[in-house]
Amino acid sequence: MMEDSAVDEELNRLIQDVVDAAKLTPKARLTDIKPTVARLNSAAYGRGVLPDALDKLIDLITRPSHLDQGSLNVLVRNLYPATKVSRHVVIRIIACLGQGRFKASLNIQAALVRWLILVYRTLETPQVLSQSYHVLFSLLDTAATRPQLAHLLALITRRKHVKPFRIQALLDLARKAGNDPSLIGLLRVYKDYYPEVIVGEAHPDTSWREHLNEVQDAHLHRSVDTATITRDGFRVNKPLGRERSDKAIPAVHTSLAGENSVTLEEVETAKGLADSLEKLELPNQLVAVLADPLLQKLLLLRPHDEAHQRVAYWLQAALQEVMHGAADEATLWELLEVVRDFVTQTKAIPPILLNFFAHFFPVWGGTGRVDVLLDILAFTPLKEFNELYQHLFGPLETALGTHRPELQPSLVDLYTQILQHWKSLLLSSDVIPKHAKKTIQALVSHMNSISSLMLQASPTVATSSHVLDFYEEFARTVTHSSLRSHLRIEMPPSPVIYSLFFSGSLADTSRLCHVLSCFKQGFETAIMERARSDDPTQSGPYDRAYLNTYNGYLMDICNCLWRTRAFSSTEANAHGCLLPPPTVDALSAYLARVNRNFGLESICGLSLAPTLCFQSIQRFRELEDAELDRGRPLATRHAGPVTQASLAKLATSGGLSMGWQDYRVSVLNSLSDKGLPGIADLLKCTMTVLKNLMDGKTGERSSSLQRSSQ
Repeated sequence: MMEDSAVDEELNRLIQDVVDAAKLTPKARLTDIKPTVARLNSAAYGRGVLPDALDKLIDLITRPSHLDQGSLNVLVRNLYPATKVSRHVVIRIIACLGQGRFKASLNIQAALVRWLILVYRTLETPQVLSQSYHVLFSLLDTAATRPQLAHLLALITRRKHVKPFRIQALLDLARKAGNDPSLIGLLRVYKDYYPEVIVGEAHPDTSWREHLNEVQDAHLHRSVDTATITRDGFRVNKPLGRERSDKAIPAVHTSLAGENSVTLEEVETAKGLADSLEKLELPNQLVAVLADPLLQKLLLLRPHDEAHQRVAYWLQAALQEVMHGAADEATLWELLEVVRDFVTQTKAIPPILLNFFAHFFPVWGGTGRVDVLLDILAFTPLKEFNELYQHLFGPLETALGTHRPELQPSLVDLYTQILQHWKSLLLSSDVIPKHAKKTIQALVSHMNSISSLMLQASPTVATSSHVLDFYEEFARTVTHSSLRSHLRIEMPPSPVIYSLFFSGSLADTSRLCHVLSCFKQGFETAIMERARSDDPTQSGPYDRAYLNTYNGYLMDICNCLWRTRAFSSTEANAHGCLLPPPTVDALSAYLARVNRNFGLESICGLSLAPTLCFQSIQRFRELEDAELDRGRPLATRHAGPVTQASLAKLATSGGLSMGWQDYRVSVLNSLSDKGLPGIADLLKCTMTVLKNLMDGKTGERSSSLQRSSQ
């Protein structure tokens, strides 16, 4: 930031030097000003010009001075605004146009009008040009600035500007000027009410515009206010000249409009769209909706069946060209990129595109922009899962599995996004579709299979994170107050649960516990709703065996983390983490040979588990430090790991006096404070004694779910 400030100060100093020199005649100056002008131009070209500096330079250029015309022209050519151009700058430029003693030279006027054309997209308030239309139009009789003025007028002309007297004036001026191409081009705009057709010498300087974009992008990256800059999409996209020659999607063009209607090209703001919503005329080629945010908003606010049919026909023709080999691969990905932006905005995939994918995926070799395809498929409609899998997901998985196996995590992310989209559809629907329950159930079942295979093939933290993203989204969906009565909780398979629980990442363990605690709340809610129903004897959504399986997972986790009974299978419903008794015996014998102080049953507790031992001892040392800060000396400090026996011994030797339960509760609270609340959530919702202890209450223990209906 210090370096940026120094560069800006240097630019301001150069501007002031040039301004001071412009007040003196060349003979009165002590030094040659041209080297200073060259340094100023170099700085403006490299970093752009901030608003205050731009104001000073515009004043210098538009007012009479002793600076030579060559230097002024070079200054105009290097006016790269780093931010939006204010209306005051535009007004000062318009005020300097025309004939008069105190006006800028015609050469400079032409350069300034050309500059307005080039920065048109970066104007803070483009309406100021429309408000000055009559002034600009009256200056067309000046031949030196006519090409640039005609270009600018063509750019800002709207139907409200097209008046009979202006058409007549243009015709007369064109006859006098010998059919000047710039005037003929403006007449053509008047005829079609379309501001994009530019002819004559005034084509935009694409290299200048490209450098302007680079300067402004660089300034945005340097600016601390980047996050506050938004693009609201309330203007039609207006590609100019060669910018639109290589695009697959045509731009918005409305050539036929009645006197009482409004074209999209006339809308500049959200208020303008709202005020003219019912009077807006649809453009010639409605396929422009794929790339134009304003047209997308219009069709969302004012649905039009014919419009969507026309878009579908165009899209079908374009995709058929790809399938038949009439279009190259680059055209396909360019088209799909545009469709991706459209789908992201509208949250819906055109049916014709789904039909294309059904034919494309079986023959696709997995090359190209896979991310574009996945972004589009994230908005797959809520249909029967078997049908979707047969025609879309199955062929897609085959193509990626065969040619791009490294993208398997991206498939998991895709299913997560699809589930999130389906949840949004269900929440916004007045009636939940009958097939929604089975469809989401089938999706989760399919993800269970994928998760098991991925965690076996690549048991990494990255893989676990992708898998947990899905189950977290499913937990939010199935326990949502508006959806829980329509959906069924589908548990992950046992290998997935235990793989995630014994993951090398504490975050993974916490996230899994959070998911399971959400499921418990969902089960309990379903049981209570079943009990309150008109016919409580009717079978509920979850039978005894299903709930017992789930209770077994809770029992295993509590045995590991809290009860010091890791891998025990003697309690009701406990699975022993699926370890066979011979394996448990072998591990116990091995641990006894390595360290007789700890048994296998305690090795997964808060103090000893590999992912928890550091957090636990760190918390205990924080408690010791807090005791010292309160002025209470400690004769000894705990070396770790903390156990029930070591705490008793520590208290008798002058160390911190703390009970075993209090220590473990403190560790759980510390984990929650660090953004890892899942373990505490699961233990609290499973063991009423612990919940009451943490909440400062007393009560009886209740750790398992009952069957939803007896």
